[in-house]
Amino acid sequence: MMDGLDDSPDLLSEDGKSKRAVSVDLTDNSLVVDISDALSEKEKVKFTVHTRATMKEYEKNEYSVVREHEEFIWLHDAFVENENYAGILIPPAPPKPDFEASREKLGKLSEGEGSMTKEEFSRMKQELEAEYLAIFKKTVAMHEMFLTRAAAHPTLMKDSNFKVFLVYEKELNVRGKNKKELITGFFKNITKTADENIILAGQKDPDEFFDHEKSFITEYHSRIKDCTGKADRFTKSHKQCADDCLSIAQSLQGLATIEYSIASSHRIQFDGMLLKVHETLEKVRKQMSRAASDEDLKLSDLLRYYLRDTQACKDLLYRRARAMANFETANKDLDKARAKGKNVNQAEKNQVDTREKFEKLSEVGKQELTEFKGRRVTAFRKNLIELGEFEVKHSKSIVQLLKSCLKSIEQS
Repeated sequence: MMDGLDDSPDLLSEDGKSKRAVSVDLTDNSLVVDISDALSEKEKVKFTVHTRATMKEYEKNEYSVVREHEEFIWLHDAFVENENYAGILIPPAPPKPDFEASREKLGKLSEGEGSMTKEEFSRMKQELEAEYLAIFKKTVAMHEMFLTRAAAHPTLMKDSNFKVFLVYEKELNVRGKNKKELITGFFKNITKTADENIILAGQKDPDEFFDHEKSFITEYHSRIKDCTGKADRFTKSHKQCADDCLSIAQSLQGLATIEYSIASSHRIQFDGMLLKVHETLEKVRKQMSRAASDEDLKLSDLLRYYLRDTQACKDLLYRRARAMANFETANKDLDKARAKGKNVNQAEKNQVDTREKFEKLSEVGKQELTEFKGRRVTAFRKNLIELGEFEVKHSKSIVQLLKSCLKSIEQS
């Protein structure tokens, strides 16, 4: 999803004008990481991380280690907290695995086994197992995406913590945050969010590129958030339609199998028609369920990922805004020191340091945000094309099923 892109129109032009996509080459294979296997246990998921490396920093060409979700979060936090990476667009941390809802449904199904027919129980079990598997696959994909993004980045791929994560064969023994740290982090996030909104909304940036990006990313993040909610509601409605097909099919089956004291040929013929419609709706339901799953995967999940990625963009812009504010403060402090004739050397050193940090952050940040444009265009183009192809395929299947059913009824 994050590979190179061709020269095609931008799907979301920032100023309403037609633009061409930026060409980005992310095909460096000196460090290739994937999740070759994963095991879901009751309280956690264990990911087998497989690495192929040709970099001089790595003693072997291949590594395979087992990691848990908390260790992924540790690595993400290590990236974020490294001041040298302030200008880098840090890949979003993978969401925490959550299988509670699926496990609860499977538990309730087992409890209600006695009140169902064998066919109903088998069908429901298959559906819930398929739902669980889909969530599991998405969980693995999100954790793998985080690693592949880091491995493809020219700076993050050389990070010492990343190397430890990839090659250390034992558990990293990272701990979760305690209550005090969680509360402190909560209030820091509130302060940062308020500070971020004030800075990004009110601070005028002298650099035209960043001033434009600040306005665009803020609006884009808001639109993506709104679109994600609508996509989730749309997918939920589509799944509900599939469930409604099942309810109607079961009702028709019930009508067709009612025993009558006197059975006429017309009644037998009518029951046969009901059973044919029942069978067709069962097949239609499966197609609609697959369509809803594809919509969730190719649209809702895509939007959720870029909701987190655009937040990472906002975080980058916030760090740059803070660096610019620090540089401006250092300039004022230097003017005051010169006017008083005190601590001039220290003020000059501080001014040089803050200027260098700001300039480096700006240079790296500009490249990161430019590559983000290319990456998001590629991802949206690819997923929307695939979604359209899936929708056409499922719609044709449903139409064919309904036509076959009508033809069968007419001939009976």
